[in-house]
Amino acid sequence: MNENIENLLLEHMKRFQATLERVERKLDEHGRRLSNLEAGQATIIQHLGHLASADAQQQVSADGFNLRLERIEHRLELTIASS
Repeated sequence: MNENIENLLLEHMKRFQATLERVERKLDEHGRRLSNLEAGQATIIQHLGHLASADAQQQVSADGFNLRLERIEHRLELTIASS
């Protein structure tokens, strides 16, 4: 009878170990997927930074054009007097 209990316990331990191994594999898989998501998110953030930089450069350029246009209008006396 003692041998049966030992065998039964051994079978349960083997099942627990197999289940634990499956859980560990899944956890590793989820860890890898999370790392991939984080890397993708970092890439997106980097692209957004580049877009913001390009937008700022275009705004500076547009501001320069506006200043030049105002000077040209002033020299040609094309400015409309505000009421």
